[in-house]
Amino acid sequence: METLEFKIRIKASPEKIWSVLWEDETYKKWTSAFCEGSYAVSDWNEGDKIHFMSPGGEGMNSIIEKKIPNEYMAFKHIGEIKDFKELPLNEETEKWSGYMETYRLIPDDEFTDLVSQVDVIEKHIDYFKDAFPKGLETVKELAEK
Repeated sequence: METLEFKIRIKASPEKIWSVLWEDETYKKWTSAFCEGSYAVSDWNEGDKIHFMSPGGEGMNSIIEKKIPNEYMAFKHIGEIKDFKELPLNEETEKWSGYMETYRLIPDDEFTDLVSQVDVIEKHIDYFKDAFPKGLETVKELAEK
């Protein structure tokens, strides 16, 4: 496992960036960098399940491990979803089950630093190094409007 960190400086308040990150319409826009048409199914409450989905019914089931509004969100990834159903853990998913993905907002005068960390297995490192900066750039564009 490797933990990747991505950081972007945004000229917007933490509240504005938070809403771009987690409100349904804007969430779909910035996460399209990972998978066109992706979306999340969740009530967005700490301790709740969340399904990160593709339009074809594949995705990941996770738990919102920690939520501090306008400051910090942490997801613990549990397993895979196929045909809109959670799959039992297998040898492949056990390699990454429990991996974390976090988002931290750090205000600094009129700017806010968005820092994201994601645990990844080796075969996905290049994918995340390509997709994550694109997604965060979209967050910046939406938040600075």
